[in-house]
Amino acid sequence: MSSIYEVIRRREGDLFLIAGPCVIESERHAMMMAHSIARIAERLNVPYVFKASYDKANRSSARSFRGVGMDEGLGILQRVKDDVGVPVITDIHESEQVAAVAEVADILQIPAFLCRQTDLLQAAAESGRIVNVKKGQFLAPWDVANIIEKLEATGNRQIMLTERGTSFGYNNLVVDMRSFPIMRGFGYPVVFDVTHSVQLPGGLGDATDGQAEYIEHLARAGVACGIDGLFMEVHDNPPHALSDATTQFALEKLEPLLETLLKIHGLTQPKVYVLK
Repeated sequence: MSSIYEVIRRREGDLFLIAGPCVIESERHAMMMAHSIARIAERLNVPYVFKASYDKANRSSARSFRGVGMDEGLGILQRVKDDVGVPVITDIHESEQVAAVAEVADILQIPAFLCRQTDLLQAAAESGRIVNVKKGQFLAPWDVANIIEKLEATGNRQIMLTERGTSFGYNNLVVDMRSFPIMRGFGYPVVFDVTHSVQLPGGLGDATDGQAEYIEHLARAGVACGIDGLFMEVHDNPPHALSDATTQFALEKLEPLLETLLKIHGLTQPKVYVLK
């Protein structure tokens, strides 16, 4: 199984895709989504990583669906790797989860709210896996330097940085497009989590609202700014998704959007970062 880093080394400058449902709803659904997105990525020659969480530990309400749990979830992610043949990424929330998750996941993801948790960052990096850190909604892009320093202290240089919007008052996020060139200046791949960036956190009182109608607009802008990868939560029936129903992108719209983004990417072709 090639890591996404190895794929990028072979195909420098290619736009890669991280996509899948917000949370693992069932094995059947996860497999269907992984196969469907993988076929689209293959047709468009886009490097692809399947994403889904076994547990959403930061849901707005205790009544919200959190997922199938770590044991069952990791089993499903392993089947995605075996049957679909793509790398997988999933969240970790505590240092104690790292060892088990690293046995399956190619990329360990640090949620935005936990991006400054030193023990969690370093435990993830010490696993030897790729670490994708989502920049907190409260953090300036230049402050990511401190996160990188913590990760590099372990000797791990397989790092990715993800933008997912910045808090703009209450219940709103905005994307500062300057963050992409700023974070790329650190020498690591930069990913744009476009679907979380249109969220309105807590906007429904006991759940997060969102403005999915702007996903395509922001995706086009992010690619034009020179991102390396696009992160999208994709669902075959977004209104009925068990998590983030207001901001998941419809599966049927994915291929046309990617076709447009690849054209934009071809026109802008940023300077390739140097892998350390």
